[in-house]
Amino acid sequence: MKSDIICHSGRVIEEFEAHRPRMFGLAYRMLGSAVEAEDVVQDAYLRWSGIEPGSVASPGAWLAKVVTNLCLNRLTAARATRESYVGPWLPEPVPTDVLGPLETAEQRDSVSMAFLVLLERLTPAERAVFVLREAFSYGYREIAEVLDLTEAGCRQLHRRARQRVGERPRFDAPGEQRRRIVERFLKAAENGDLPGLEQVLAADVVSWSDGGGRVSAALRPVTGRDRVVRYLVGLTVKYGAGAEAHYAEVNGQDGIVLAKDGQVVMVSVVEIADGEVVGLRGVLNPGKLGRFRWPAGGV
Repeated sequence: MKSDIICHSGRVIEEFEAHRPRMFGLAYRMLGSAVEAEDVVQDAYLRWSGIEPGSVASPGAWLAKVVTNLCLNRLTAARATRESYVGPWLPEPVPTDVLGPLETAEQRDSVSMAFLVLLERLTPAERAVFVLREAFSYGYREIAEVLDLTEAGCRQLHRRARQRVGERPRFDAPGEQRRRIVERFLKAAENGDLPGLEQVLAADVVSWSDGGGRVSAALRPVTGRDRVVRYLVGLTVKYGAGAEAHYAEVNGQDGIVLAKDGQVVMVSVVEIADGEVVGLRGVLNPGKLGRFRWPAGGV
């Protein structure tokens, strides 16, 4: 009897773990928070552990339905919190390698900070349909089963979501050329090299900073090459001696992890298009930096 229980538990855990990366990726796209996504995945595991092995025809579909609906329950509360957020709200950054398979450009784009910010325009139902359709290539019948809606209703929600989101942001995927651009950018910033910074920044570059009211950060986006250069020089002066920065892949994009005296103080995504830095999204809110440790990398 005891061996049967152990065997049962082992099968339950093994089956769930096979789906964990995909479920985390789904929850993260829905919520924009790694902490909340982990909570949702854990809740889904507790529900999964209560069913008989073999009683579910499609474990992946069953878990997707549970995770999606758990996320929907959280999104209404999250919306109210973000409406009162101090300064620009950015998603919690995560190392690319914990986001599950990113085999297509669509999957990679769907975890970018720019895209996750756009998803904030959607209602919870629109977001669920859009994520399932765009990031996971679900058919409308599958989406309808997940959300207990009609196929026609799901099509309408998807059409409305596409209109609200508009054209999806497209940036160059990480690679050696983009990494060299980021490293040039880093070197120029560290040395206070204004001409060097100007060379890598696009004329209409925009910088967003998320301090969440917990640390000092720009309360509005900084726009234009000259303003962004001055802002970056100010950051260099602010952190000064003891600060170190390294390249990292963040949210499927090129990124930078900045530490002061061995403590991560900022994670920034560097958006590159046509060989220039067009966007910087820096998260300084310490409550959102838990996935990163120093030396640069995820936990």
